[in-house]
Amino acid sequence: MIVSALARPASANSRMTARPPDAYRRLHDSFRWQVPARFNIGAAMTDAHAAVTPNVVALWAEQADGNLRGYTYEKLLRWSNRVANALAGLGLRRGDTVGVLLGQSVQTAVVHIAISKAGMIALPLFTAFGEEAIAYRLEHAEARALFTSREWLPKALGAEARVPGFGPIVTVDGAAEGLPNLDDLTARASDRFTAVDTAADDPAFIIYTSGTTGQPKGALHAHRSLIGHEPGIRFLHPGIGPTDILWSPQDWAWIAGLVNVLMSGLHLGIPILALHQRKFDPEKTWDALERHGITRPIVPPPALRLMRDLPVPKGGWPHRIRTFATGGETIDAALHDWARGAFGTPLHEVFGQTECNLVLATNSHVMDVRPGQVGRPVPGHHVALLDDDNRELLWGSTGRLAIRGGDPVMLLRYWKNPDATAAKYADGWLLTGDIAATSADGHFRFVGRDDEVIKTSGYRVGPSEIEDCLGKHPAVRLAAAIGVPDPQRGQAIKAFVTLREGHAGSGALAAELQDFVRRNLAVHLFPRTVEFLDELPTTVTGKVRRKDLRDREAAKPGA
Repeated sequence: MIVSALARPASANSRMTARPPDAYRRLHDSFRWQVPARFNIGAAMTDAHAAVTPNVVALWAEQADGNLRGYTYEKLLRWSNRVANALAGLGLRRGDTVGVLLGQSVQTAVVHIAISKAGMIALPLFTAFGEEAIAYRLEHAEARALFTSREWLPKALGAEARVPGFGPIVTVDGAAEGLPNLDDLTARASDRFTAVDTAADDPAFIIYTSGTTGQPKGALHAHRSLIGHEPGIRFLHPGIGPTDILWSPQDWAWIAGLVNVLMSGLHLGIPILALHQRKFDPEKTWDALERHGITRPIVPPPALRLMRDLPVPKGGWPHRIRTFATGGETIDAALHDWARGAFGTPLHEVFGQTECNLVLATNSHVMDVRPGQVGRPVPGHHVALLDDDNRELLWGSTGRLAIRGGDPVMLLRYWKNPDATAAKYADGWLLTGDIAATSADGHFRFVGRDDEVIKTSGYRVGPSEIEDCLGKHPAVRLAAAIGVPDPQRGQAIKAFVTLREGHAGSGALAAELQDFVRRNLAVHLFPRTVEFLDELPTTVTGKVRRKDLRDREAAKPGA
């Protein structure tokens, strides 16, 4: 076994000299990575468990009638072995890239397991993508085949027409005219397959970032990435085990859904739930939490806000939740308070990105949960703030958020993009592109993207704190803040606001919101301009696209 030095206690002369309280410190300092030289994600998700607990349910899938069907480790093992043999029958070989255009389903799980077992590279594709986005990823990743369902087949065929020579497309839920289907392929395939002997550093999957500028970049991850996620899952969900059910509404095409839930759940022996939703449904989510006994949900903040807007039934919401995780953007005190009352447990926040996931988190068992702060480094990860010369800053500073290189959860490289890969690193650090601040005792607070920080009157201002403050006003549904050119200040703060039902935008309300920020946050942080919009531009995961707002301002006459 390879024992990493990444989790060793900081040296006495470390610039980050403040130490966390004892409970967290003991957990952090006692951690050691154990990454074997040879490791295969597919085998780790099924073979090891099937040898010991073959008849234990590994995955529950909701059926059309709303009931659940359980799939044991033995079932997933044999089914994925047949699919792995079928891949070879299609002429695919080790190292080939295979697209997966599927939502949450048992077939998605089986296909991913099989691709990994066969030593191929999985390319998860979000079902909300259009044909052009799918075609770009298939072509750029040099995919040799695509698995999809009849629901998404029109998109798949439209994308195929844009990529010369691409194919085959395989349907996973029955026959489609002229195309191979999974049932026929596996009916004549053996259920015995020995997973390819992959190195821990061999490529396993590519997930494309959403991209704020230029075309999306493909973050190529190794098989070891699954090991790199383990401490984050255990830290975020203390005591998680085989009596739990792990679920998230996030699509299994994104790293939060694919690795945090599907792959990590199977790897760690935690039953997972597959729940098909074309779009997030807050009522269905409340229903699933109760009827399906979900104990460890991971729900992003935009979805939590939609759940909060539903009327509370008499007697409150029933649930069996042990820990509730969220992440992706800053959570204000109001949402924290609501969640604690609704779920009976504090929200555990997590920070990561496609390139290096699950590196900061809160854990109420070993630290204070502080609204507006995203916690501390997960054991095993060296996370720090850097100055402009890439030197590590002391606690209590504001700087560029970075993770020490060599981390098992870190990407191998950007696919076919050496320049972007080189730009991602500096002096042994992976640069997240985020600005963060730390408290004197080492809690991290997200300030904003490096290119989104507003520089006004000599201050560096993160948009999140302004947006959080505006979000506390009873008239505001959602807010976004950007910097716009200003001859005196360099940049002035501008806020874009969508309003709750029953409120209308006006000059009086704009002035009220400005004063609200001035009184509750700071004088230098109030927006000089407030514009009301019906909707704010968001990513497919619900995050506000501030870049679109900046582009909108730049396109105005005289800008």
